[in-house]
Amino acid sequence: MTTIGASTRRNATLDACAGDRKTGQLLFTDLRTPMDRRTAYRRIKSLGKRAGLPAGLHPHTLRHSAITAALDSGATLRDAQIFARHSDPRMTNRYDHNRGNLDRHAAHGLAAYFAGAA
Repeated sequence: MTTIGASTRRNATLDACAGDRKTGQLLFTDLRTPMDRRTAYRRIKSLGKRAGLPAGLHPHTLRHSAITAALDSGATLRDAQIFARHSDPRMTNRYDHNRGNLDRHAAHGLAAYFAGAA
């Protein structure tokens, strides 16, 4: 089982998913079984297609978009590193250096989509 983070600034959506639980899965299939990586990948691809996002969307694209959006919104590199749970700041720094190169990447389309929805 995975331990759910104990941060005092957790996302309200994650809090709602967790309820009173302190451990266990957050995401489930329609059949209420724990969602595995393969199912998450298929679900994200399906949602991306329905939203009209470019092909190539996958779970890491969402992660990449979240880290990039954090940096774009003014988060420090250290804060983004903690958010991403990167043990090595050089990994987070890659996201920072690649922010200008996302024009052709599905992550850019996803970030633009979310920015328009906000």
